[in-house]
Amino acid sequence: MAGVFLFVVLLIVTFGVLLYFLRPTQTETAVQQHLTNIEANRTGTAEDGTTILMPETLSSLPWLDELIRELPGSLALATLIRQAGQKWHVTTVIVTSLIAAAAGGWLASSIIPLDLLNIAIAIVLGISPYLYLLIAREMRFRRCDALLPEAIDLMARGLRAGHAVPAVLEMVGQETADPLASEFQTLHEQMNLGLPLREAMLNLVDRVPRDDMRFLATAILLQKETGGNLAQILDKTAALARERARLRGQLRIYTAQGRITGWILCFAPFIMFGLISAVNWTYEKALFTDPTGLRIVYAGLFMMVVGILVIRKIIDIKI
Repeated sequence: MAGVFLFVVLLIVTFGVLLYFLRPTQTETAVQQHLTNIEANRTGTAEDGTTILMPETLSSLPWLDELIRELPGSLALATLIRQAGQKWHVTTVIVTSLIAAAAGGWLASSIIPLDLLNIAIAIVLGISPYLYLLIAREMRFRRCDALLPEAIDLMARGLRAGHAVPAVLEMVGQETADPLASEFQTLHEQMNLGLPLREAMLNLVDRVPRDDMRFLATAILLQKETGGNLAQILDKTAALARERARLRGQLRIYTAQGRITGWILCFAPFIMFGLISAVNWTYEKALFTDPTGLRIVYAGLFMMVVGILVIRKIIDIKI
């Protein structure tokens, strides 16, 4: 009993020390507060709620578009599709998800005589389009992070050459590679339509919600409100973005073993189950016909999920 009490005390003290040293600094708190104030003072919409931007369509059919907008999560799904760089409609993703779930559940029920596992397989196949969008969005964001330091340097050189801020933003959209170029082209088009710089930059952050992009938007909007040498500020922002990219690369190297362990933990049991079942189905059949086997399957799946979440939490280091 004393050993358990000592372990709990040490655990609480350890987490307390970690929380103390990982707490946000005053600079980080000030930047976050300023971003919050900027978000609270958005001026892109009129008092009656109208906006100069074209509303985003969720379906190619007008009557279905109005119906889809009433569904919870439809706007969040539209944002995910846009951030992933896809041209899909929300209805396409929903219909594909339903078809995949129905087909997967029917196929699994003809192979595995276990209703709960069949439902789990149907759910996994049903969310597969969303998983694809999440992966595509993350890859697109990483490409934007890699291109952003060079884009910021281009903006700083353009400012030193005498160009105005809208001109250097247009220059980035023309000279950099996709997907960052398309985002800055959209930014410049919105400004040409009459959207204020603040609102256009905040829309850019909404489309690419990454820390480096937030730093760039903060630097430009702060200079617009308080003045100062924007070219020098952008030089420091580019240096910060490069340093963050270097740290991310080092962390990926240091956490490679943990990520590989997570992938093995996730896929190896299913691969072995498929191979053994292909050789001798009766060998694995006891897991689904015997009550003890069912409990083993459920316990194994639960511990697998817990292990994956723990490994993900360990290797998810914020920069």
